[in-house]
Amino acid sequence: MTPILFTEYSVTTESPMYFPQAQLLAERFGLPFSKNSDKTQHQLVISNQHLALHTPNLAKPMTIDFTQGKSAHRRQFGGGRGQPLAKALGLRKGATPTIIDTTAGYGKDAFVLATLGCQIILVERNPLLAALLEDAIARARLDPTTEQIAQRMTLIHSDASQYLMNLTLEQRPDVIYIDPMYPNRQKSALVKKEMQLLHQLVGPDTDSEQLLNTARQTAKKRVVVKRPKSAKPVADQKPNAAVESKNTRYDIYVS
Repeated sequence: MTPILFTEYSVTTESPMYFPQAQLLAERFGLPFSKNSDKTQHQLVISNQHLALHTPNLAKPMTIDFTQGKSAHRRQFGGGRGQPLAKALGLRKGATPTIIDTTAGYGKDAFVLATLGCQIILVERNPLLAALLEDAIARARLDPTTEQIAQRMTLIHSDASQYLMNLTLEQRPDVIYIDPMYPNRQKSALVKKEMQLLHQLVGPDTDSEQLLNTARQTAKKRVVVKRPKSAKPVADQKPNAAVESKNTRYDIYVS
């Protein structure tokens, strides 16, 4: 699968009244601006409803929404602090750690952790994903059902390793969470369209070892790395413990 360079995307809108917002967004995230909306091209499109990513690879535009769909379901029926993700990150009665998610992606795990009461910083270096996350968090803060959850989510558009290295001692979190890009499956037809797009946007994992090393020097209590259940640990660094679910393993490195 050929990676899509983020510079192939432009920021636009179908309504001229949103040109100023589109130009500002393009400038902030280092993307080209276009006055012409073209559904056959790769574009981030601003409307009065949301920011949407248009690409010929998808039948419909892609947005990130924490107020509806799977996010709403997980908010109500997500399994609480007993679910593997929460257990791995050290959530328990009387313990709600501060967290940095260094590979935010679509923000799904971060939203779950914020739902469980955690203050969480989402770090995303890809400008397209960062723009979509920013829009989703802003809209969630306007919805009474998700307002308090979204207030616990802070987005940082940055390279994760650089961000961690620049933290002061007081800014260091209890837990750092890493979800490296899984390798492409042999049967790509089995991969969901949104995951195919994520692979194209983010590209292959080339720096998880560096990120893990930096995270282990930064986290106050632990680093948690999400892996496919049968995969080797990142850089063959043996974890102190692990929590497993059906298809996933969370490797825990105690600081």
